[in-house]
Amino acid sequence: MKTNEILDQLNEENIDSMFVYSPENIKYISDFYPSSFAYLIIDDEPILYVNSIDKESAEEKSQIETRDIVKFAEVKELLNGTIAVENSLDFGLTKYLSDDISSVKTSEVFYDKRKTKTKEEITKIKNSIGIAENAIGEIDFTSTEKFAAASLEFDMTINGSIKPAFDTIVASGKRSSSPHSETSMNRVETPIVVDWGAKYDYYCSDITRTFIDTERQQEIWDIVLEAQKAAISTIAPGVAVADVDNAARDVISEYGYGEYFIHSTGHGFGLEIHEDPVISNKVDTVLEENMVITAEPGIYIPGEFGVRIEDDVLVKKNSEVLTSLDKKLDFML
Repeated sequence: MKTNEILDQLNEENIDSMFVYSPENIKYISDFYPSSFAYLIIDDEPILYVNSIDKESAEEKSQIETRDIVKFAEVKELLNGTIAVENSLDFGLTKYLSDDISSVKTSEVFYDKRKTKTKEEITKIKNSIGIAENAIGEIDFTSTEKFAAASLEFDMTINGSIKPAFDTIVASGKRSSSPHSETSMNRVETPIVVDWGAKYDYYCSDITRTFIDTERQQEIWDIVLEAQKAAISTIAPGVAVADVDNAARDVISEYGYGEYFIHSTGHGFGLEIHEDPVISNKVDTVLEENMVITAEPGIYIPGEFGVRIEDDVLVKKNSEVLTSLDKKLDFML
């Protein structure tokens, strides 16, 4: 089904063949994620070309025909007519296509298709979320931020995660006021912002919880939760992403903390941790059914602390929050 949809869209773009080299896009079509350089040639049908070190695994996992990789000088002979490549022409193949450069186009076909998820992809994302949620109960906050992050990642790994979906964030105390604070060797103190995700069959999850223990932290946490609820309540097919972003932003601004909400309300994810759409009032995108997005407002007060709450949401008529973890979790220092 994915292959047919890709071929149909290429036909609509008047493209005869396509060269695909992104591991995520190769996985999307073939169900095989290469460990080394590989490429996919799409003509009348897709054919996967892999390095010898990947050949056995590719033949086992790929849903399409697999062949030995050939040199770029020979790739030209595999392509015909108007040729499409992913995103840009800035890679080694182009010099071999120099005589035909007027026939080469870029195409966003894969990224357009990957915005919405199939039933199978949604199941994989749910499995990834389950691994990530189960791991948070094993986190050890009694030592350093790095130790806490490592204990979380270890539990995800032994329970089926290929690797973390991104570098796990454990940012505590004043360091929590930076949304993407690098996890340090400092001992953990409160509040503690933990942003983590697993990868199940290369599909990501993305969750954030903030652990608090003072009235001031509770005050900010309550505002962020109210903002997140407002954002999630607006999520539905046909809704502008700007409306979702503004729903969260308006709540935080009403409490006087608008200047401390310094990022967008969320983003799409799937095979990559950041995919379209961006949930921002600076873009014109409209939500579509079966997109999977995050809802993650936050307040970050420099020199004091930060709070973020993040959940994963499936866009439907009655949108479904895929994460089931309690918003507020107990901890012990």
